Amino acid sequence: MESLSFLGFLSLLLILTSLSSRAEARAFFVFGDSLVDNGNNDYLATTARADSYPYGIDSPTHRATGRFSNGLNIPDLISEQLGAESTLPYLSPQLTGERLLVGANFASAGIGILNDTGVQFVTKHNPNVPATVVL
Repeated sequence: MESLSFLGFLSLLLILTSLSSRAEARAFFVFGDSLVDNGNNDYLATTARADSYPYGIDSPTHRATGRFSNGLNIPDLISEQLGAESTLPYLSPQLTGERLLVGANFASAGIGILNDTGVQFVTKHNPNVPATVVL
């Protein structure tokens, strides 16, 4: 008897799910490392950059886009499936107003949860000394 009521509940749930309207994504925010970074590091003082050849050789413009890939990355493909434009890097000057309300990409290459993760990419700046790279 319990299995019959469970099957009835499951059937009702499936029917209600199929009748409900499809929910639209309102915003898409990306967090991660170089696998999903779409150009944030272009705005940072770091040596972990993807702003030159060969990055982007398979993108529509055949130019580096700040992505650590030769074309689109996973968030770009998800945005396409959602029917939206790719998210902009959170440091991009173009990310204002309405563009920010639909999402942003906070990923950064070399990021990690430990304090010393990515330290080799950080540029230290002292106003009295020329910029150096920590190795």
